Amino acid sequence: MNSQKLKVGIACSAETHELYIGKTELVQLREFADVSFIEIEDPNSGWVRPSLDEELEAQMCQFVEDLDALIVCHGAPYVSERVIAAAPHLKLIGDLEGDRFAHRIDTAAAHEAGVVVVDTTHSSSWPVSEWALALILVGLRQQARFRDIIEGKEMSHDDYRTDPPARELTGRTVGLIGFGRIAWRLREFLAPFRVRVIAHDPFAPRELADALDVDFAPLDKVMECEIVVCLAPQTPTTVGMIGARELDLLPEDAVFVNVSRGLVVDRPALEAKAAKNDAWFGLDAHDPEPIAVDTPLRGMRNVFLSPHIGGMTVEAQPRFFELMVRELARFHEGVEPRAELTPRALQGRGTAVGAR
Repeated sequence: MNSQKLKVGIACSAETHELYIGKTELVQLREFADVSFIEIEDPNSGWVRPSLDEELEAQMCQFVEDLDALIVCHGAPYVSERVIAAAPHLKLIGDLEGDRFAHRIDTAAAHEAGVVVVDTTHSSSWPVSEWALALILVGLRQQARFRDIIEGKEMSHDDYRTDPPARELTGRTVGLIGFGRIAWRLREFLAPFRVRVIAHDPFAPRELADALDVDFAPLDKVMECEIVVCLAPQTPTTVGMIGARELDLLPEDAVFVNVSRGLVVDRPALEAKAAKNDAWFGLDAHDPEPIAVDTPLRGMRNVFLSPHIGGMTVEAQPRFFELMVRELARFHEGVEPRAELTPRALQGRGTAVGAR
């Protein structure tokens, strides 16, 4: 165990500081680190790479001079090559909620400087996987009758016997598009249902097949499953990857769930497939977002919609910092972080390691 304390700096907006930095976790961090803060507000610091602001960059350069680790989140400007060069002792940069891409960090410059990059966005994987399971079950129970109750329609005794009949999840085949952290957690939830899981993910280590009891297959094979869950991140190679041809591979009465990103599924193709009324859809991710008021999906009885709230829970928000503190503790101890953005991980997210 390293007896010398780390010098850790946290850069984020005042609102993010209030919502994300838990007092208990901060006490834990201070047991092995000297912690400093800079409350900073880059209006471009969202879910895409922030534009480079020279004034904010200069503030960051001054802030990081003596740091061993820099943690950023909403409000923080881009951690550029210049910022990294201004911190000769820097060994780790972490993004609390970088949408699994750490868009606020020049990962190429960090790797060239020997700086470890960590992204704890997977805090939201827990609730997203729970919501994915819920949408699967709603789809199997044929949600059309749910609408009648919500809309206050009078129902006879026979109406309570769903038509078409509800189905169970146990023993079915579930296809997963993408096999990252959300999928790993969802696989745990699916285990008691004794389902077979088939996943499509060109970048997932094949050793996971035996470790998590999952078979890997091409996308077409996964689309032929009774239940298909889209978990793929949005990258240049995944935008529109599920189109009319892929959706037509769904078997009759299949359940299709999307809890990833709306742009991964071609919207016109999705609307056309849903209009055929031969499959069931549980959609938490949309194109555009918020979901369009005039989309025909809103009126379809075989479609259940939620407003991209899969990861929005009271437990998930403080967990981002909790996970980062654990990562910093591992790093201080000399153990590899679990959520490091390695070159292999970046390749799977459509990011070239040498790209700037």
